[in-house]
Amino acid sequence: MSTTLSPREAVGVSYDLATIKAAQAKSWEALNAIAAQVRPGMTEAEATAMGKGILADMGMELAWHPLLIRFGENTLKIFSDRSEGTAILGENDIWFVDMGPVFDGHEGDAGATFTTGNDAEMQACARDVKVLFDTVAALWNGGTVTGEALYAAARAEADKLGWVINLDIQGHRVGDYPHSVHKGGKLGEFDAAPTPGLWILEMQIRHPTRNFGAFYEDLLA
Repeated sequence: MSTTLSPREAVGVSYDLATIKAAQAKSWEALNAIAAQVRPGMTEAEATAMGKGILADMGMELAWHPLLIRFGENTLKIFSDRSEGTAILGENDIWFVDMGPVFDGHEGDAGATFTTGNDAEMQACARDVKVLFDTVAALWNGGTVTGEALYAAARAEADKLGWVINLDIQGHRVGDYPHSVHKGGKLGEFDAAPTPGLWILEMQIRHPTRNFGAFYEDLLA
């Protein structure tokens, strides 16, 4: 890889842009396979066990972060929070998947939100978190925009859409495993333009009055 803009964008000797893109594509394949098997009546623990089986079958080498599946009110929680209670997916509910598998020595990181039933506000939340992601990602694709500016835009766009953004979630590094040795920090605190293939853009929003939210993340590549 060519010289990076910042020590926060350091990579290991095995890092390859095409390989991390392939790892991310495989992560999305796995996420969609898991989502297709989640049904009302499942507990988070049952869904997670099912998801781990799918990832193993797809050849995941290890998980650089654990598979998380959140139902209902637990969609308000950030990665480091523990889920509360024995969450069971309802007939009219919202839920998300967040995974960090390693394929071919490179880290994937995919997250998306889904709904069951016909709760219009939940459906809008799941839809708009992807709209928010796409809007902010388009700014990055459009020119030289710092990580800080991306999350300033995310706050403004979330307000326009009528949601509350959780800025405890501000994106992060990935790379050849383990990216953590490079101490990249939060994308939202990065004062340079993010280099393709090194950063995960993530969005988490919540309903302004009801106890649910939505999450979406993908690689800026």
